[in-house]
Amino acid sequence: MDDLDSEWQRKGATLSDKTAQKELGVTWDEIVRAIRAGTLQYREGSMHGNPWIRLLRREVEELVKTKHGDDYLKTQRTRTELARIDRELKRLRRQIVALEKQKSELAAGK
Repeated sequence: MDDLDSEWQRKGATLSDKTAQKELGVTWDEIVRAIRAGTLQYREGSMHGNPWIRLLRREVEELVKTKHGDDYLKTQRTRTELARIDRELKRLRRQIVALEKQKSELAAGK
């Protein structure tokens, strides 16, 4: 297996076209133009009959840097990470509420 194939297999090295649009702020048109220009490699995938394109993360990030600048990429990464942290905090708050409720029920049952 050559180096390129291993990159396609490595966790986190690829992302879907939808994820690229959401996390890195590229548009579908930019992705298609870059594929046609040979800047982006892709592999087609399908899940439950829904087609999608898998892209190499490093190539998409390079496209974003070239198109919008390094600061834009850093801003997008920061926003994505903050959104992930907010989701995790919300999940943990719900879990704390459920555990507090369970604790009070157990304490009342004694």
